[in-house]
Amino acid sequence: MKEIIGVEIIERAMKKGCDTAEVYMKSAQGISVEAKEGKVEALEASRDFGISLKVTRNSKLGFAFTTNHEAIDKMTDDAIEGAAWTAMDEFVGIPEHAPPDEVSIYDKCIDELNEDDIIRNAIYLEECALDFDTRIKKVRKAEVAAGSGSTTIVNSNGINITYKSSYYSGHVTTLAEDGSGDSQMGWDYASSRRMSDVDIQSIGRGASKRAIELLDSRKITAVKVPVILSPAVAVEFLDILSASLSAEAVQKQRSFLSGKVGQNIVSGLVNVIDDGTMAWGIGTRPVDDEGVPARSKILISKGSLTGYIYNTYAAKKDGVASTGNAARGGFKTLPGIGVTNIYIDTPASGSNGSLLKNLPKGIVVLGAMGVHTANPVSGDFSVGISGLWIENGEAAYPVKEAVMSGNILDLFRKVEAVGTDLKFYGNSGSPSILIGDMDISA
Repeated sequence: MKEIIGVEIIERAMKKGCDTAEVYMKSAQGISVEAKEGKVEALEASRDFGISLKVTRNSKLGFAFTTNHEAIDKMTDDAIEGAAWTAMDEFVGIPEHAPPDEVSIYDKCIDELNEDDIIRNAIYLEECALDFDTRIKKVRKAEVAAGSGSTTIVNSNGINITYKSSYYSGHVTTLAEDGSGDSQMGWDYASSRRMSDVDIQSIGRGASKRAIELLDSRKITAVKVPVILSPAVAVEFLDILSASLSAEAVQKQRSFLSGKVGQNIVSGLVNVIDDGTMAWGIGTRPVDDEGVPARSKILISKGSLTGYIYNTYAAKKDGVASTGNAARGGFKTLPGIGVTNIYIDTPASGSNGSLLKNLPKGIVVLGAMGVHTANPVSGDFSVGISGLWIENGEAAYPVKEAVMSGNILDLFRKVEAVGTDLKFYGNSGSPSILIGDMDISA
C-alpha cells in the first residue's frame, strides 16, 4: 500500500515537470515506562506517521511534508512550488537504484509486547538496581522502552523499498550513599533492535556497580598520567571524532580531519568501522535514508584515515559515490549525513585485564562531563572526569572533580592498548582504551 502511494506521488510530480522526485514515508509506534518505588512513575505511548517529498527542477530543490493522507496533493504542489524559489545547485539530485542486502532489524516479539510487559520490566529494572547493594538508596530513573516502525523510500530512478524495524532499550540511574555522607550517581544503558539482546538485570547491576565504585572519592593534585577510558567514556570521544568524518563537515571546513585522507591521524592500534549491516544494530538498515544500500566500511585502518562518509549530495560535490550514510532526523527534514553503527574494533586476541595490570600509576575514567563541548574544528577539549586511581595495576581509591584536557586527535594518537570488552551505547561502540600520559588538573 505504501509503495503504491509513493509511486503515485512520484508519477504526479514527474507529470508536473520535475526532473527527479523522491518520497520518504515513515510510520512508528512505541511505548516507554519509567518506574519509581515499584510503581509506574511515567508512561508515554506514541504513534507517528508522515510523508515527505523532495523534487528537483532545473537544478533547483523543492521539499514539503505532511502528516495527513488527504493532503498529499497539496504537499506535492508545495514541493514543486518551492523548487521555483530556490537557487540553482548543480549537486542536488537523487541516487540510482541498487539492490540492498537483507539485514536483521525487526523482532516480531517486540510487536507482541503489551503495556503490562513494559511496566513489569521497568519495575524489574529498578529492583535489580536496588538489590545490588544496601548502599544503593535510590533509583532516580528506571526506564524501559520498545517500539517498531516502517520506512518506505521511492524515487524516480527506480528505488522502491519498504522495511520494518524495531527497538528495545533499558536505562537506569542510581544513587549510592555510605555512612560518611558521601553520595555518588551511577548509570547504565543498553539497546538493540532485538529484545533478547537487552539484559535488564545487567543494566540495573551495572549502574549500581558504577555508583558504589565511586563512593568516598578523593580530589587529586595536578598530574600527568596514563588513563584507561571505559567503554562508556571512549564512546563519547568517538562520537566527537565521528562528527569530523562527515564529508559535509569537511566541505564546510568544520572538521579537524579535513585534507587528511591517506594520512596516519591516530595510533596504529586504532581501527574505526562504520557498519550499516550489523545484525540487530541500532544503526542497521538495508538502505540509508535516500535508498542507497547500507554497507560496512573501515574509516580508519591501523591509524590511517581511509575516507569520509557521504550522502548523495556531498558525494556529487566530491565526485565520488555515496557511502550509504544519508540520515534524516525524521520525515520533516532533508537527508544529512550520519554514521550507522560506528565502533572501535577490538584486537584479535588479548586480555582486557592486562590494560589495568600493566598500569603502574594512572586513572580509569568511568565518567566524563562535557565531552560534547569539545571544539568541533580544532578538537580541543577540557572535561570533568571521575574514576579510579590506579597504583601498581590495582584500584587504590576513587577520584572526583578532576579535569582532563587535551585534543581529540592527540588523545587517539596516544592509544597504547585496546581492550576486548567492546560495548555499544546506542549506535556507537568501543572497548576500554589505554591512553598515554594525559594532563589531569584538580
